[in-house]
Amino acid sequence: MNASGPGAIKREGRATLALALPLMAGSISQMLMGLADTLMIGEVGTVELAASTLAHSILFLPMMLGIGVAIAVSVKTSQARGAGKPEEAKAALRDGFLTSLMVGAASFFLSWASLPLLSLLGQDPEVIEALPGFYLFVSASIAPAMVNMAVRSHSDGMARPWPVFWIILGGVFLNVLFNWIFIFGNLGAPEMGLEGAGLATLLARLSSMAGTMAWCRLSPDLRDWSPRRWFLKPKREELFSFWSTAWPASLQVSAEGSAFVAVAFFMGKLGADALAAHTVSLQCVALTFMVPLGISMALTVQVGEAQGARNHKRMRPIVISGWAMGLAVSLLFVAIFLLFREEIAGAFLDEKNPLAIAVALLGIAAVLQVADHSQILSSGVLRGMDDVKKPALIMFLSHWVVGVPLGVTLGFSTSLGPRGIWWGLSTGLMLTALLLGWRAWKMTGHRSEGGSE
Repeated sequence: MNASGPGAIKREGRATLALALPLMAGSISQMLMGLADTLMIGEVGTVELAASTLAHSILFLPMMLGIGVAIAVSVKTSQARGAGKPEEAKAALRDGFLTSLMVGAASFFLSWASLPLLSLLGQDPEVIEALPGFYLFVSASIAPAMVNMAVRSHSDGMARPWPVFWIILGGVFLNVLFNWIFIFGNLGAPEMGLEGAGLATLLARLSSMAGTMAWCRLSPDLRDWSPRRWFLKPKREELFSFWSTAWPASLQVSAEGSAFVAVAFFMGKLGADALAAHTVSLQCVALTFMVPLGISMALTVQVGEAQGARNHKRMRPIVISGWAMGLAVSLLFVAIFLLFREEIAGAFLDEKNPLAIAVALLGIAAVLQVADHSQILSSGVLRGMDDVKKPALIMFLSHWVVGVPLGVTLGFSTSLGPRGIWWGLSTGLMLTALLLGWRAWKMTGHRSEGGSE
């Protein structure tokens, strides 16, 4: 039987899709929690909403570290499952858990120590005055948020994504309930406003952490692959191997995320209309991105399992089926963006000038998302093979040496304005997609022939 033929591609595609569906749903649910927070804090006031945005921007770096840790857990667990080595899977989750606690504790300490320095950020004094309570509550919630990501990734790596998805979805609903109680002072609770939103986030994340860790201990599918003791001193070589995957994965995520943050800053320089149009367009792109992100996480698990089992002939069918699904999704969203961009922009904006800018940006977004979807799929394949350092360098150079500088040049030195910034961002993403796609194809073919990188 041809290991790379249509039958193998179809079989691997079904397995990838079955794993990807709950991962997509989980990512979308997290976006919905952010949307609910925005809507409920927005009812308190514009100053409070601005303060919450500033707090999350300051805490961007530790959350990127958390995503890198989660990626490392997923890679190591899936490889251990493929190799039939439960002790390595236990070590991966334990390393992720301990790292999450250390990063979370350091984040809270630095947040508390930085309180006197917040006034130096050059923000509106009212925003700075509203910030401290919410900022400390959210920084305290980083540790349980990171643990949740690590446990979810362990569950994904074991190809058991649904139970943790339901637990974390329950945390999303708890967050909304706690917001209602503590922001607005319901059920006899004090009316805490913005601080109540921070407390709600902390309580919801702690509840989710308790639920996911309990499920690891109780599930028949996971208990033999999960730590019985969470605070064992890690072996030096295991921790080194874990971090050799986690930190470049964090750099990968940070390279793209920080580019989008920088683009928002430059859009603000072009005026409030440009920034409003950019925000709306980016929200639309971020929502569609959740679908290929779920496929990418599934590809990491599938390729990692094949890597651990040394069944390298599975890799090409996994890649081809994943890319085919990603292309189909991208073309669907391209058609939606091109055909309905005026209606999409109009659902968010009423004023003529920002509406016109958003319509133009959504046209560019149709091109941008094809490249964005492609690069995240290839990243998922490479992570499954524990190939993270060179892809991190590729993403950094593509975004920060090509994409952002080109966008600034086109945006401020030509008549393109906001469109120029987005064309620069799109160019960086296209370069990333081409280079990572070429590398994923080369490495999976090399491994299938019995070679090693």
